[in-house]
Amino acid sequence: MSLELNGIGVSKGIAIGKAHVLQRHVLEAVEYCLPQYKIAEEVARFRRAVENAKQQLRGIRDEIPSDAPSDIAAFIDTHILMMDDAALSSVPINLIETRRINAEWALQMQRDTLVRVFDEMDDPYLRTRKDDVDHVVNRIQRLLMNAEHHEGEVQEKRLKGCIIIADDLTPADTVLMQNQGIAGFITEFGGPLSHTAILARSLGIPAVVGVRNARRYLRDEERIAIDGRQGSVLADITPEILKYYRGLQREEKHYPQELKKLKWRNAITRDGAPIKLMANIELPEDTRAVRAVGAEGVGLYRTEFLYMNRETLPDEEEHYETYRGVMKTLRGTPITIRTLDLGSDKQVDSGRSGSLLPTNPALGLRAIRLCLRDQSLFRPQLRAILRASSSGPVRIMIPMFSSTQEMFQVLQIIDEVKQELRDSGLKFDQNVPVGGMIEVPAAAISAHIFAKHLDFLSIGTNDLIQYTLAIDRVDDEVNYLYDPLHPSVLQLIANTIRAGQRADIPVAMCGEMAGDARYTRLLLGMGLSEFSMHPSSLLEIKQLVNQSDVTALTKLAKRILRATHHGEICALVERLNDTGETH
Repeated sequence: MSLELNGIGVSKGIAIGKAHVLQRHVLEAVEYCLPQYKIAEEVARFRRAVENAKQQLRGIRDEIPSDAPSDIAAFIDTHILMMDDAALSSVPINLIETRRINAEWALQMQRDTLVRVFDEMDDPYLRTRKDDVDHVVNRIQRLLMNAEHHEGEVQEKRLKGCIIIADDLTPADTVLMQNQGIAGFITEFGGPLSHTAILARSLGIPAVVGVRNARRYLRDEERIAIDGRQGSVLADITPEILKYYRGLQREEKHYPQELKKLKWRNAITRDGAPIKLMANIELPEDTRAVRAVGAEGVGLYRTEFLYMNRETLPDEEEHYETYRGVMKTLRGTPITIRTLDLGSDKQVDSGRSGSLLPTNPALGLRAIRLCLRDQSLFRPQLRAILRASSSGPVRIMIPMFSSTQEMFQVLQIIDEVKQELRDSGLKFDQNVPVGGMIEVPAAAISAHIFAKHLDFLSIGTNDLIQYTLAIDRVDDEVNYLYDPLHPSVLQLIANTIRAGQRADIPVAMCGEMAGDARYTRLLLGMGLSEFSMHPSSLLEIKQLVNQSDVTALTKLAKRILRATHHGEICALVERLNDTGETH
């Protein structure tokens, strides 16, 4: 009888191969006191370890092919930048000198301080960043302790075709293993927002995370199979199951080639409804992926990278040149630029304990709240976006509206900035569309008010689901409650779509739900006509759109919205997806 384990599928695909259980030596820092004459030597030892750790990561980054997605190198660069951050480069030295303790213990103390603060945060993405702290600290600790890093094992063993099983993996681990030709990986911890999960999706490595006690139940060298979409792991595979999964693999092998044929086809349903499919991007280099899949535009351009890992704020000119450069690369493709969506939890280097140290949860001062409080962050970015609008089609999107008072204040500021540009004789599009993200339940309930005053709405399902259900999908104890099909979530989405239809303004969805093929037909039936997603998902969604009949889907969507039991909703959605049945 086969053994099935379940976790969180973070990178779709089927993998079959021999299990390679990665056992790591647990690092335990021990505290000891140093005589005064040893302090300078200990500081030098710490600095050497940090520099050697950076050299290791640079070596890994250099192995990344030049045509690989830009975010792959970006993850490695993030860890290198973290080692330069005062929180990890200076604070441990201060502890060594003031407390006369060894480098390992000083680094451990600072690690614990950072992780405690991250653990107190509500925002799931930011809280997951504590994993990056651990990855960086462990790399430095292994060098301090002269412990052989498990990457040596990765490089020495022949891992081609193997499925890696580990407690967790760093982005550097993932890049090295991908170079070795692994078939997939399973981790006992982690979530869909971790850098390793995001990297797996970029590299196309089937992956399942959060499989508790996987190394306890799965044996080294045994043949296993994983389904990166469903989050399932199978061991003790019978010949029948093996045949079934190999059939799925063969289908998947040809699937991408079939999808590529759709690049230049329009996204139109069988009954003639045009659907706009756009891409989400984070870095200027991501525009290559947008063009590669024939996206109709950029539905979400996250600008937070401009603020990260630096000691000074970006000024108006830096914003302007960045946006204009992206637009030039897009060659006239429309772009929606989201204004700053960070909190005071991610400020530039304060000079106190470093920019890694967050201070405020997601329910506090963040996104538009922070920008309205500190307009020195907001106005330069607005001026730059407006100026860039003279170079091509741009929309401004405001994150995390929760009240109409915020909306009216933003619109007033935009009017003031426009007048400033006129007075300065600077060109811009006088009619730049301004929209808002609906990612707070209060905004979804009041969507009809927002729709009267804004030019478009965009549903951010990641936050909307978590705020609605009061759960954190990164928390292993409650992430099973994260449910896009919860009746309350569906009602909020439907209410927002209806509000846009009545006000005759576009409503898009830019959260992960938009790029998840399991929900495409349901969203079409609910009236959604604009989707924005990671470029890697776009062609699959286009195929589903072209195979769907919105008129028929609408009937079943109404039935799903009336349903109150989770099992009934899931069964109806499954029927819709598997058979296309609408009655």
